[in-house]
Amino acid sequence: MNGLAGLIASPEAWIALLTLIVMEVVLGVDNLVFVSILSNKLPEAQRPSARRIGIGLALVLRLVLLSAIAFIVSLTQPVLVLPFAVPSLADGHPLVDLTFSWRDLILLAGGLFLVWKATSEIHQTVDPGGTEELFSKKGRAVLGFGTAIAQIILLDVVFSIDSILTAVGMTEHLPIMMAAVTIAVGLMLVASGPLARFIHSNPSVVMLALGFLLLIGATLIADAFGVHVPKGYIYAAMAFSGVVEGLNMAARKRRKPKADDDRTLH
Repeated sequence: MNGLAGLIASPEAWIALLTLIVMEVVLGVDNLVFVSILSNKLPEAQRPSARRIGIGLALVLRLVLLSAIAFIVSLTQPVLVLPFAVPSLADGHPLVDLTFSWRDLILLAGGLFLVWKATSEIHQTVDPGGTEELFSKKGRAVLGFGTAIAQIILLDVVFSIDSILTAVGMTEHLPIMMAAVTIAVGLMLVASGPLARFIHSNPSVVMLALGFLLLIGATLIADAFGVHVPKGYIYAAMAFSGVVEGLNMAARKRRKPKADDDRTLH
C-alpha cells in the first residue's frame, strides 16, 4: 500500500504513465485497424459485439501477460538457431539474424498471417470476377462470427506480446504498466466504432488500411529476423498517407456538387 501511495505521489511515475499510455495507444493502432476491418465483414448487428469482444480479449491478454512478466521476458531467450551461412557486414555483424526466440517465432507467425490476410483482402477488392465484396453493404455475412473472433485472438496474442515487452522496457512498476494498458485499451474501445464506420463508408480508405496491415506484417517478419525498423518511420509513413488520403477525400467531396450541377443542367 505504501508503495502504491509513493507511486501516486511521484511525478516521475505520472510521467512514465503518460508516456506509456501514448506508446500503448500508438502500438494499438495496428490492432484497432485489424479489428475494424474484420468486424466490418460481419452482419451489421454483430459488428459492435465483435469489436467489444476483440478489444476486451486484448485487454485480458495484456493483463494476464503483465502478471507473468518473468515468463514474457524469458520469451526473448534464443530457442532456435538455423545453421545457414549469412553474409556479414564490414563490422562482422550478420545482415540477418538466424537465431530465434519464442518472441521472434510469434512475430514471424503473426507477420506472415497479416501479409496473407491483407493480400487476400486486397485480391477480393480488386478482382473484377470476385464473388465476394470486402464489406457487406446489405448486412450479408462475408465472414463467420467465430472465424472473425479467432483471427482477432491470433493477432491479439502477437500485438499483446509486443505491447508488454515495450511496457517492460519503459518502467519497472507493474501498477503503472497495468494502468497504462487499461487506459490505452479503453481508448481503443471508444475509438473502434467511429473508426470502423469511417472505414466502411469510405472505400478508398479500405485499401489504405489494408496497405497499412501489409506494411505492419512485413515489419513483424523483419523484426523476427533481427532487422529492426524504427516504429516512428512506420507510423510517420502511415500518418503521411492518411493526410494525403484526407486531402483526396476533401477534393472529391468538393467536386461532387459540381458534377451534380452539371448533370442537372444537361
